[in-house]
Amino acid sequence: MNKAFDISRRRLLLSVPALVMAPCAFVQTANPPIRVRGINHVTLDVSDVKRSVDFYQGLFGMPVINRQGTTSAGLQIGNGPQHLGLSTAGSNAPKINHICLAVDNFNVDRLKTILGRHGITESEAAEPMRMRVRMRGPEAGGGKEGTPEFYFRDPDGIVIQLQDPRYCGGAGPLGNICTRPEPSPKKGLIALRNWSHTTNSGSDRARSNKFYQELFGFRIQAYQGPGNPVFGFGNAGQFLAFGAGGGQGAAGTARPGTINHFCMTMDNFNPEKVIKTLESVGIKPRGSAQGTPGPLVHYISMRMENRGGAKEGTPELYFTDPDGLIVQLQDTTYCGGGGVLGNVCI
Repeated sequence: MNKAFDISRRRLLLSVPALVMAPCAFVQTANPPIRVRGINHVTLDVSDVKRSVDFYQGLFGMPVINRQGTTSAGLQIGNGPQHLGLSTAGSNAPKINHICLAVDNFNVDRLKTILGRHGITESEAAEPMRMRVRMRGPEAGGGKEGTPEFYFRDPDGIVIQLQDPRYCGGAGPLGNICTRPEPSPKKGLIALRNWSHTTNSGSDRARSNKFYQELFGFRIQAYQGPGNPVFGFGNAGQFLAFGAGGGQGAAGTARPGTINHFCMTMDNFNPEKVIKTLESVGIKPRGSAQGTPGPLVHYISMRMENRGGAKEGTPELYFTDPDGLIVQLQDTTYCGGGGVLGNVCI
């Protein structure tokens, strides 16, 4: 670690007293109930699948790694099997539908037993703390006997899928049998390397943190402000973060949790160069920082020392796709921590 990064690390530690109060929180459970190797995919519900495929391929040159029927496609990230899933939203509003985590020893019965011990019951109901198995058949790119896909909803109703690390959205019992990826008709302007993270909004951050740590044994790899940890897993700096934003809706009803944005990584991250590239394909500056950003805009948030960033600010770059869904791009070394690249973590 170079001197500048070492100084940033010390500043981070001094700025977050919660680190001193919970020293044991940094150690990942030696034998967690479910061990996560990384993010396999994130699936978006979009208003026009073809338009979204054209958009992401034009920007990133992503091959099609799977097709699950006529209304969905998976776009490969890096060398795969990691991918970005695109599925039709139909009559519903576009959204980030779910996150899929790659887990060791994927077995449906085993997962049911473990989640059952954590208060999650089997049901087709779209409610918090429920789990279900989808058997994806040949009509949707699955196996003849069906390819099992395992989903559960967390305490805020956020949908998490669990699959084998080799899952590519294809056939076979593990979903790992895919045809040769279909090359993108466009070269793309930015080469993606991997997933970085998703940031999720719920009604009770402390509850979410406790739930995910107990189920997956996640380690804390950085703090983005007191009491706001990011949970790392695997060996590539990937993480999940949980923020506020749920709470009470109309007439006191609970507002469901949401996946606010997803982040992918690239080599040689340079915000100015990335912005020029985004603007070359018609993505414009956001303008006002108030309210929800509209489609096809870009902006930078400077994460300062009080949120675990560098003294001069850690630049975090966002843009929105044709449906207004928020995408973040960061350097391959980004881990949600300090330093100019956000790569100084515990």
